[in-house]
Amino acid sequence: MNKKIHRFKTILFGFAFSPKLQINILETTRIASFFNAKLILLHVGEKTIEKELKINSILKECNQDNITVEVQWKPGNPINVITQTCKTSAIDLLILGALQHENVYQFYVGSIARKLTRKVCCSVLLLIKPSAERIACKNIVVNGLDEPDTPLAIADAFYVANALGTQQITIVEEIREKEVHVTVEDDKSLKKANIMKERLRNREESRVRKVIKNQCEEYTKNIRVKTQNIFGQRGYCIGHYAEIVRADLLIMNAPKKTRLIDRIFPHDIEHILSDLPTDLLIIRRPS
Repeated sequence: MNKKIHRFKTILFGFAFSPKLQINILETTRIASFFNAKLILLHVGEKTIEKELKINSILKECNQDNITVEVQWKPGNPINVITQTCKTSAIDLLILGALQHENVYQFYVGSIARKLTRKVCCSVLLLIKPSAERIACKNIVVNGLDEPDTPLAIADAFYVANALGTQQITIVEEIREKEVHVTVEDDKSLKKANIMKERLRNREESRVRKVIKNQCEEYTKNIRVKTQNIFGQRGYCIGHYAEIVRADLLIMNAPKKTRLIDRIFPHDIEHILSDLPTDLLIIRRPS
């Protein structure tokens, strides 16, 4: 496999004894099986005989004999324990259940899933609709931003698509309106703005195609690849696009260090974290 593609060899799922526990574990073991990865199930809290029996009973129903599953029990603060475990256990992918929509209070304070997304050292998969029975992942949308980590996100998108048997990947480049540099006041300026937009589209499509060729051309054979340019606010536009086309998975670069001001005036991935359009995979470069 291409050295530039980051394989998910060890997956961590932080679980609580919620009503969705069984569905979450069925979904998570299935994902680990697709990636042929070791799965660690971590509960931050007290270990009791009753809890252990419940977990073992659920695992017997999973029927995933090709993977190794380890159950860990640790006391402490969930965010600190999971963040530390990701480091000490060399986790490649953290899976978390997440709310699709956050209310205002949750957005400013941040749910456990959102805080972990910003703190952990590995990639994160946020699941909003886990299923007991497999729902095929047919369409993946991935960001094509002109940023240093985008080639990794695109390469990993093809790795994920191959593992899940996905039929199509759409690479979306969000172009800010201010890049057009034309104020539309009449027909002449409108024509000039359209010409500028077309040049930007051609530039971005050429750049994205080059990334595909350099990073992961060998993994595109059975996958239909589309490129899509969108003019508008970053983060909001790609999230809306993923929702409109009914993407099964959205893949984004990991957020940079987030300040309080960034959450008050959200940008880029903060828009998506507050209103998830679908399952979200956040790719973080291995440290």
